[in-house]
Amino acid sequence: MSDNPALQSSLALIGRLLLAAMFILSGFGKLGDPSGTIGYIASAGLPLPPVAYAVALAVEIGAGILLVLGHRARWVALILAAFTLASAIGFHTDFADQNQMIHFMKNLAITGGFLQIAAFGAGAFSLDGRAARAGREMG
Repeated sequence: MSDNPALQSSLALIGRLLLAAMFILSGFGKLGDPSGTIGYIASAGLPLPPVAYAVALAVEIGAGILLVLGHRARWVALILAAFTLASAIGFHTDFADQNQMIHFMKNLAITGGFLQIAAFGAGAFSLDGRAARAGREMG
């Protein structure tokens, strides 16, 4: 597979789309129910629920869209990795509840996916890839 750049770029794009879709959809869901989301954040005992709500919207929708586009993908992936890990710790640490354990492990796996993007970039089918190609053509 390493000898097929088109396949690598396609898989990188699909991976970004799959990771971002969950965050973008979740962000728009939160946008549709601010009081419910703020209440849920408060029920988890997290500080400043309205601020946490605003941060969640910015990260899920904003960073999700940037990830789809592959713009500054390494930095965006690090932000999403930190957000996903914080969500696991903030909302899914009741390990006596098997469902919570599954959600915690899911968040860890997603964090790993983001760390892969941070390490290897967005791939050729991205704004980052386009910028890199333009830089090579000019140089």
